Amino acid sequence: MTTETAMSTPLTAPDLAFLRRPLHGFLSVAAGPLPPQPRPVWFEVTEAGTIQLFTYPDAPKVRRLRRDPRASIVVAAPVGEPEQWVSVSGRVTIESEGAHALLDRLAARYWDLDDPGHAADLATMRSEEWARIVIRPESVHRATG
Repeated sequence: MTTETAMSTPLTAPDLAFLRRPLHGFLSVAAGPLPPQPRPVWFEVTEAGTIQLFTYPDAPKVRRLRRDPRASIVVAAPVGEPEQWVSVSGRVTIESEGAHALLDRLAARYWDLDDPGHAADLATMRSEEWARIVIRPESVHRATG
């Protein structure tokens, strides 16, 4: 049996443990009259309970977030595990500082950097400009199996 709960308080300890796993999140941003169009992203939950990710500073999602700074991210357990997911919604900030350090941490989390292909991809990515999107949770929903 799956239970779903909603809250407007910070993420719980079980939420944080789940979000620290190397899972993909699906980010949706407010898009006015357009329906949300989730995109898979690498992400990190911070000790302060915010969610952060990196992206190109001129990405469409950044332009949308500058107009309307609301976003949500949904993270789900992979197939074969009991159903579990966490959804976080809130206002975002777009920051230039810290994006490259975040890129390095997330690459190490999601990739085997001993793989020459991934190491080369990371080297290329380090030479590019990035923005950091920070979601400050206002609403948290979750389901556990």
